[in-house]
Amino acid sequence: MNPSEPSPRVDPLPSRRRPWLVVGRWGSALALVALAAFAGHQLALQAGVSRVRDAAAHRLEMLATGLDAELARFDYLPALLEMTPVVPALLGTPSDAGLRDSANHYLAGVNATAGAEMLYVLDSSGISLAASDWDKPGTTLGQDFSFRPYVIDALGQGRGRFYGVGVTSKRPGYYLSYALRRNPSSIGVVAVKINLEDAERAWRKLPGDAAVIDQRGVIILSTRDDLKFRPLRPLDEYQRADVLRSRPYGEATLEPLRWKLKEVLAPGVQLVTLGGRDQLVSERALSGAPWRLMVFDDMAPLRVAARNAAITASLAMAVLLLVGVALWQRRRAVRNKLANQAALQAAHDSLESTVVARTAQLRAAQDELVHTGKMAALGQMSAGLAHELNQPLTAMRALSESAAILLDKNSLDDVRGNLRRIRGMVDRLARLTSQLKTFAHKSELPVVPVVLAHCIDEVQGMVADALMDQGIAVEVDLQPATLAVMADEAALGSVLVNLMRNAIDAMHKAPHRTLRLQGRAQGDRVLLEVSDTGPGIRPDILAHLFEPFVTSKPAGAGLGLGLVISAQLVRAMGGTLRASNLEAGGACFSIDLPASNQAKE
Repeated sequence: MNPSEPSPRVDPLPSRRRPWLVVGRWGSALALVALAAFAGHQLALQAGVSRVRDAAAHRLEMLATGLDAELARFDYLPALLEMTPVVPALLGTPSDAGLRDSANHYLAGVNATAGAEMLYVLDSSGISLAASDWDKPGTTLGQDFSFRPYVIDALGQGRGRFYGVGVTSKRPGYYLSYALRRNPSSIGVVAVKINLEDAERAWRKLPGDAAVIDQRGVIILSTRDDLKFRPLRPLDEYQRADVLRSRPYGEATLEPLRWKLKEVLAPGVQLVTLGGRDQLVSERALSGAPWRLMVFDDMAPLRVAARNAAITASLAMAVLLLVGVALWQRRRAVRNKLANQAALQAAHDSLESTVVARTAQLRAAQDELVHTGKMAALGQMSAGLAHELNQPLTAMRALSESAAILLDKNSLDDVRGNLRRIRGMVDRLARLTSQLKTFAHKSELPVVPVVLAHCIDEVQGMVADALMDQGIAVEVDLQPATLAVMADEAALGSVLVNLMRNAIDAMHKAPHRTLRLQGRAQGDRVLLEVSDTGPGIRPDILAHLFEPFVTSKPAGAGLGLGLVISAQLVRAMGGTLRASNLEAGGACFSIDLPASNQAKE
């Protein structure tokens, strides 16, 4: 290095600055990924909780409405019995066995209609005098229920309500009571017991768990047996004394639940831990009883969904960061490419001038191709016209020669027949040339009912000499024999002549030579098949068979326009022409045309 030149600038702290820069970038990226994971987790958890809360509110409304209706369904029964003479009479003379028997039967009949679990009458001391289950084991008849709150409330306040386990039946139920008075003291109590186990069983069919908590905080109805008759929190001394006195829970131990409140999310919505699992608890008060209805939803599925959302969000953020790095690297690569554009510009200019020259050449070639295409179309039309006219002309020549021979033999009737056929062919040629003249202006032919048998007979006469020379047998099978199509007779005859001549040429070297024409009605269509026993159509030709100048014949034997014109004629008559090879050998051409009315009949 020249000592006079200035030394290059060197970063004095490369080893200190760059590692910290790399660590800082990675730290920022990890922080973004963690933030995305946290946001995804919180959003998914909140959305899941909101969705579960809406569903729980709907379930609460449905269950509460059903339970309130069930509790109110029997409110009328106690008051109804007051208007029955037998009940007040029994309370007036409780020792009358006849009145007791009548009251028992009456209560049984009323209860059978109402559908309550039990209906019974007590005197003012709380002794059961008559009951709907008087004839069943464990009947309440004769039992003392003076300690029950519903009896105490009815005697003191006129009405009573109580939920508890039956003293004799050991089955829980909801009790309604109504005091029967006589100026002004109470002479007795009418009570009805409602079975809520059916409603409890119906709840088990719904998603999630549900429970009913009474005024002491004890679960009295639940879809989970392990929660039933267990308080949310331990009972105080006053509540325990009340339970011992009224015995609402039977022999239950009243072991408190492992219930821990974690968070109040909204009025009536809590997040609690129950039995070691987080539960979303939604509750509402019942209007028909001093109870609360609760529904439980496990938080575990919501947490799993939130965790999956956090993973997805973190992966998405990682992908975005990778895309950002890739774009940054791409930007650097673009900057490097910009330096090479100046060198490429000269090559581009040279290439553009070359393209302009080649474009001019291509346009000249395109004009030449258009001109060639026009000439080819003109030649195709001329060759097609000559092809179509050649077939009837050949037949007319054969008929005229045959007429001369028949005239020498003095077979005048046969000569007249040949002359009529020649006249028919002349008419056909006139119609054919007229149709070919109109092809440039319309794509449809006038169609009339054509009987296939007549058309095939006429066509066979036109190719009779070729069939005889080749020793070809012809089989015609039309079902029914009167099968007819909607077609132009001249055009259909031209198509059949072309197909039959192709079949004759194809069987030139075949050991067995049979030409078959089969016609069948298929609903509103007719399918006419022309098949031979030749070698069939080569696969490379079959795919392009109906294209101009495609032929399997040797040069000079055909232009490959016959099938193109035949397909066009069939389409003009509203049909289709298809080709295929037979499994047994030979080719088959299928003509599908509309059936005429006489074919349908």
